Amino acid sequence: MSGHPLPCSPQEIGTLFLFDRLTPAQLGRLCAEGRVELFEPGPVYAEGEPATCFYVLIEGTVVLSRRVGAEDREVTRTAQRGVYAGAMQAYLGDRVRQVYNNSMRVTEPSRFFVLPAETFAAVMHEWFPMATHLLEGLFFGSKSAQALVARRERLLALGSLSAGLTHELNNPASAAVRATSTLRERVAKMRHKLALIAEGPLSRETLARLVEVQERTAERVAKAPSLGPLEAADREDALADWMEDHGVEQAVRYAPTFTQAGLDTDWLEQVAAAVGEDVVPRAMGWLESTVETELLMNEIEDSTARVSHLVDAAKQYTQLDRAPFRPVDVRELLDSTLLMLSAKVGPHIEVVREYDAALPPVPGYPAELNQVWTNLVDNAVSAMGGSGRLTVRTARDGDRALVEIRDTGPGIPAELRERVFDPFFSTKPPGEGTGLGLDISRRIVVDKHHGTLEVESVPGDTRFQVFLPLTAEAPDRAPGPTPEEAA
Repeated sequence: MSGHPLPCSPQEIGTLFLFDRLTPAQLGRLCAEGRVELFEPGPVYAEGEPATCFYVLIEGTVVLSRRVGAEDREVTRTAQRGVYAGAMQAYLGDRVRQVYNNSMRVTEPSRFFVLPAETFAAVMHEWFPMATHLLEGLFFGSKSAQALVARRERLLALGSLSAGLTHELNNPASAAVRATSTLRERVAKMRHKLALIAEGPLSRETLARLVEVQERTAERVAKAPSLGPLEAADREDALADWMEDHGVEQAVRYAPTFTQAGLDTDWLEQVAAAVGEDVVPRAMGWLESTVETELLMNEIEDSTARVSHLVDAAKQYTQLDRAPFRPVDVRELLDSTLLMLSAKVGPHIEVVREYDAALPPVPGYPAELNQVWTNLVDNAVSAMGGSGRLTVRTARDGDRALVEIRDTGPGIPAELRERVFDPFFSTKPPGEGTGLGLDISRRIVVDKHHGTLEVESVPGDTRFQVFLPLTAEAPDRAPGPTPEEAA
């Protein structure tokens, strides 16, 4: 928005605190290359537009705001003469993207001294070369430090997660190893029993029926129902009694295996009718080995599938094979994070998932959103001291998605609530927290996703709420930290 041009007086702009020590020649150059403009109430410039001018308030009232999701949130409102905003980083040239990092409007007719960004950059380098170098060092040093801190925080999180993932992988891997070792023994016994059966006085037809029964039994194992403890005990007794009545010496040992496989006395009657009563004792031993082999193979399959699921969850969490910015299902991200943190959550914290199935995909950086969930869940678990209820909820809030992490811990005192997002502030005991998790989470949510991160807390109910816009385009670059642009 352009204002109404007015005469520029070197004497007047020399009274502004930014310029009060400049020489008459320098003030003359500013007036020659800059201008004074009067703006009526309304917008002056908008966030994200090319930063072409540096504005200094002469008189009036100015409001600075930042875009958060679909809304503009007021950051500063002041009538202080001499405050400045606009092309604050013009002196950095093309090393940073030159856009307005906030929006500015005036609430009453206001006069500004307006300096083109090129002139602002030139006078900074010519008149204040040492100050320019110092500012450049501070700017890029701050950016590097923030990146380093973020990487360190991610490494700490990954270190904790790797320990949890190792624990989670160990259980199915150990089960698969044990089942494989046992399977080798059972296969050896099956070969031995097969040799005994082959040496016995069985006809070719009886052997064929026995092999057919073996195949149908293996198929039945794959469809075995899940029985309750009482029902399983009753079936074991019935199977053992049937086999004892038919001369099976190992009836008590075979009964639990057959029960687990879903066999019942009706099935054993069919086996007896197929192979003949005199073959039943040997047939039961052969079938027990068959069933146990199938059960062991099922255990190996389940264990390896569990390992595969954990690896997929780890890939989902780290997003190693995904584009950096894309529409994501936040429920998948939350599930992968909860799985990665399951060892830390422990057995005494109840995890409740309240997901909105109709929530559409959210555009964003999935790996960094996972870092946000990790920080929030980790804080919630720590706050509860190992026992309580962790509730993870998703919902739609107008044109935004809501992700809420809720815990039943003691809560955050009101006097500390405003400080939890400050860098290096932590309520955890010394040595247990860096104080950077929530600061980094806020930067990811607000700066990179144009969302909001809010906290509500009373004893027994603390909620961290992340609001993310449901529509967004991939940015040209990741935006930097929020600068203070008004003195």
